[in-house]
Amino acid sequence: MGSKRELVQGYLEKAQGRNRVARHLLEREEWDDAVSRAYYAAYHAGQAALVTEGQRAETPRGLITLFGLLLVRTGKFEKRWGKFLANLKDDRETSHYEALSWIDEVTARRAVKEAEAFVEAVCRYVAKLA
Repeated sequence: MGSKRELVQGYLEKAQGRNRVARHLLEREEWDDAVSRAYYAAYHAGQAALVTEGQRAETPRGLITLFGLLLVRTGKFEKRWGKFLANLKDDRETSHYEALSWIDEVTARRAVKEAEAFVEAVCRYVAKLA
């Protein structure tokens, strides 16, 4: 296991990579998979933010809960980001498990755009702590 700084950087690199893949999947009109990659971009960025608080989540639900308690309720992140994580988790589950997914172009593009904004917000937060 690396240092706190290395963990944060590793999670942010994963998040940025997942965003690149999500953008590519949008270009290919792979809506379900774009939402999935957007979710994992946000998940890894959320983990990076939690590591700055000395925490890591074991599950997606744990990430949402800890992010809300440690980073939203304390005013370090806007409330909308906690809701975003929960909604994106639900969309990702739909994209993975439903035979007849309702994920469409609008949903996928919104998910990718918001995931990119979330990763940027976490990067700014981490930079302020350095």
